[in-house]
Amino acid sequence: MAETDKLALRREMVDICRRMNSSGINQGTAGNLSLRTDDGFLITPSSMPYETMQPEDLVEMAFDGTYVGHRPSSEWRFHRDILRARTDIDVVLHCHSIYATTLACHHKTIPSFHYMTGIAGGTTIRCAEYATFGTQALSDNALVALKGRLACLLGQHGQISLGKTLEQALWLAIEVETLSRIYVQALTLGEPPVLPDDEMERVIAQMRRMSYGQAPDAEGVNDVARPRDALGNSGKSV
Repeated sequence: MAETDKLALRREMVDICRRMNSSGINQGTAGNLSLRTDDGFLITPSSMPYETMQPEDLVEMAFDGTYVGHRPSSEWRFHRDILRARTDIDVVLHCHSIYATTLACHHKTIPSFHYMTGIAGGTTIRCAEYATFGTQALSDNALVALKGRLACLLGQHGQISLGKTLEQALWLAIEVETLSRIYVQALTLGEPPVLPDDEMERVIAQMRRMSYGQAPDAEGVNDVARPRDALGNSGKSV
């Protein structure tokens, strides 16, 4: 990768970190972010405010745990282990968003009470068992909760969201927080009903089609939206 490309990625990482705080999903120096590189990954340094962080402050780490530069985030183990285990993603974002953490404090898994639960890739967003921050045990627990998923809660801790890009990971983290807030508020009226698994399978299939730039409706199931040509014709044969 060219040096100019590496610098651009570092700048984007710093921007995403600052947006984590400005969006309200993170506070102070809590949370951390990593991005896969050709021979390892970049990760945010330990205890450095995002407002003062510069691209050169990001830490280069190898999968053997060695690093260059500042001391890496205390959560480097789960960043390394997730990136090593999940070749389908390139970004790991961890934050302490308020409502997701509220649910995590009660070790609550988010059920399919709302169809958007499917954004994490399954019928639930699991909550990992508690373990001390920065430990291998926490990393092991996170990997279990993330199996077949793009997001999870961490018991009495926060949330993790994954993505192919930095923007995707930030978007997902914000969506998980929004879902968490809705779920917390729904619980004030009692445990909400959940959508059945077969419906969630349809929802997830729709989401996958849309992520590939296709129409959400399967061909032949519903009316299909069609673009008009310059003459106003719909393309439908008569």
